[in-house]
Amino acid sequence: MHLCPTPSQCPPAQQMPGKSVPRKGGLAPEGLPDQPFSAAGTGQGRHLVPETAPAVPSTSRAEGDPRMLCPGREEHCRCWRRRRGRRHAGDARLGPRRDSARRCATDHNVDNTTEMLQEWLAAVGDDYATVVWRPEGESRSYPDEEGPKHWTKERHQFLMELKQEALTFARNWEADYILFADTDNILTNNQTLRLLIEKGLPVVAPMLDSQTYYSNFWCGITPQGYYRRTAEYFPTKNRQRRGCFRVPMVHSTFLISLRAEGAAQLAFYPPHPNYTWPFDDIIVFAYACQAAGVSVHVCNQHRYGYMNVAVKSYQGLEDERVNFIHLILEALVDGPPMWASAHVSRPPKRPSKMGFDEVFVISLARRPDRRERMLSSLWEMEISGRVVDAVDGRTLNSSILRSLGVDLLPGYQDPYSGRTLTKGEVGCFLSHYSIWEEVVARSLAQVLVFEDDVRFESNFRGRLEQLMEEVEAEKLPWDLIYLGRKQVNPEEEAVVEGLPHLVVAGYSYWTLAYLLSLAGARKLLASQPLRRMLPVDEFLPIMFDQHPNEQYKAHFWPRDLRAFSARPLLAAPTHYAGDAEWLSDTETSSPWDDDSGRLISWRGSHKTLRDPRLDLAGSSGHSLHPHPRDEL
Repeated sequence: MHLCPTPSQCPPAQQMPGKSVPRKGGLAPEGLPDQPFSAAGTGQGRHLVPETAPAVPSTSRAEGDPRMLCPGREEHCRCWRRRRGRRHAGDARLGPRRDSARRCATDHNVDNTTEMLQEWLAAVGDDYATVVWRPEGESRSYPDEEGPKHWTKERHQFLMELKQEALTFARNWEADYILFADTDNILTNNQTLRLLIEKGLPVVAPMLDSQTYYSNFWCGITPQGYYRRTAEYFPTKNRQRRGCFRVPMVHSTFLISLRAEGAAQLAFYPPHPNYTWPFDDIIVFAYACQAAGVSVHVCNQHRYGYMNVAVKSYQGLEDERVNFIHLILEALVDGPPMWASAHVSRPPKRPSKMGFDEVFVISLARRPDRRERMLSSLWEMEISGRVVDAVDGRTLNSSILRSLGVDLLPGYQDPYSGRTLTKGEVGCFLSHYSIWEEVVARSLAQVLVFEDDVRFESNFRGRLEQLMEEVEAEKLPWDLIYLGRKQVNPEEEAVVEGLPHLVVAGYSYWTLAYLLSLAGARKLLASQPLRRMLPVDEFLPIMFDQHPNEQYKAHFWPRDLRAFSARPLLAAPTHYAGDAEWLSDTETSSPWDDDSGRLISWRGSHKTLRDPRLDLAGSSGHSLHPHPRDEL
């Protein structure tokens, strides 16, 4: 297809070649093309003229994920205009797509971006009055380019020219609005356009979440056009203050109202005649807004979507793929999740057990949302897990416990609240115990055990595979390796010689993710813990002789479990006590010998609180530990 110089010269609809995919409902994150949008009751319908434009120097993987067509700084753009002389009902859609146009431009790809765009357009092209296709020729490099993620002056200029083409296209279409969106920005809120239009602002961005301090706006800019740190940035990024705020710059995903005062003067290329700031498309546009007197805002009242962590100039496609997989996992925890378009084929997943004899996932049947999220996370990482139905503490009573031979460890009290064992903790122990029994019964050499409330660190699979390779190379004998835990005294833990990513485990809480050997399982069962039960995360440190309570330890012998821990940890809880989404079936439970059925929330235990040392270390609260400069 060709670029139409003016709307009148555009043919009706042009069908792209490619595989036709049956249409299904659901969100298509590549610019939200698959969803109707409800307009506010303005009494006047708006034409939605989605325009996909500058897909620019791209470096996604050879087999792309339809949620991220071409990661980098290439973009999709959508523009739309009001319908003249016609009115719609109050719930009118934001523009029937038959009255809209889409423009697609792609260049400099070293992946299958072009093929994926063709496939998507083949499925949805008939929905648009016009589809303009600006394909690339052969992939090429820029002068002085050091790698596919290196941004040279020529590359920046090319991006500016493509954005300017998109802006000109929208103006020629007499569009009212144009939405720019980098293709590694994932819009999950299908009301994004309506919400932004209702603001009535000339340039407005939906604030996007990321795994670091980075987002798609600046709160400050120096007179030379460089980033300036401000007191407002983090309260805005973390939604401690909510609303629409005037800022000097937005980027990556933003809406322009083309009929706003001064909007006609906005341009990406060439830069303003007085421009002396850095030669970068987002800074050039920020200057253009400033010079035209056009205000720029970012809005964060709603969750609109996500942006991928930008890789460094020296990194490659695999780093970008890893970052994007992690973003998918984070979205599964924090929501809303990112679903692939139904109109683009997905490369097949090839899940495996990563060399372990079994990968167990302990999950309560009455928590299907947690089970589904966990299985989806493993699927994205191509890990083959097997669900083990957890023993539900709410179903236990004194008769069942007696039949299982369960009795309380004499004198046990929670180290913080002083409470006794809960039925939830009994159910948790029995769930892990059943896995230990299976390991021994089947003579499984090594297994991986998860609970269903795990938040995975970035590149979990790759880092775990590397750790196991190092352990095997050093021929380290081990019984248990924590992958996620709450460290009580991390400063006292020694690094294992020759294994920089492993420490000798000290007293720890939690059993959310660990490796267990056959020898380790035998040791745990041999101690006959059901006859003197305490929480499983208190039992394990006893077995490797690191529990501080000597009276507890005296009931178990030998205490020779060879226990280690990944460093840094590879997993954390999805939520902590005090978080809005926090839920614990061990903490919210009745005492182990109480058959009344009442539920008590034991919020006195500090085990489930977030470790404040993580905040001092600069953690974002999720899975990455970003440097403050990541906000750039």
